[in-house]
Amino acid sequence: MTRSNARELAVHFVFEMSFTRQTAEELLGEALTRPIFERIGKEEPLYAEFPNVDQREYIETLVRGVEDHREELDGYISQYAIGWNFSRLPRVTVSILRVCMFEILYMGDVPNAAAINEAVELTKRYEQPEMAAFVNGILGSFVRSGPLPQTQVAAPAPETFSPEEGL
Repeated sequence: MTRSNARELAVHFVFEMSFTRQTAEELLGEALTRPIFERIGKEEPLYAEFPNVDQREYIETLVRGVEDHREELDGYISQYAIGWNFSRLPRVTVSILRVCMFEILYMGDVPNAAAINEAVELTKRYEQPEMAAFVNGILGSFVRSGPLPQTQVAAPAPETFSPEEGL
């Protein structure tokens, strides 16, 4: 599994949390399991390979981090989504932005450009084409706005992921 795949799974779980009252812990306990991956993996290639320990740790770090910092992340999204009311943004887009902004703010081993590129690619996959430019604009403004406070969280090293894709 690549880091891109793990990130995409985290976006799926963050998106799912936006529809439920489940905590990250509850959702991860139910969704990040072999039986779920075996069932869903038959129809959805992203779930075909169950993540190893380090990959699960990376996914869990993202999902828990988004939950723990949701207000902060949503504040940044609102601040940089000029002309858009936060409540009108598509939930998939918000989930992608939350995960990316968490990586930028709290996971220093992920280059900002890589996090932004991944967010844009995920947006292209799940949203209308014009949303990719919107996401790129928000994240670019966010990163260029000045020094971002970074508090590091522990995450597995990139070497624990398949080499076919970068960070």
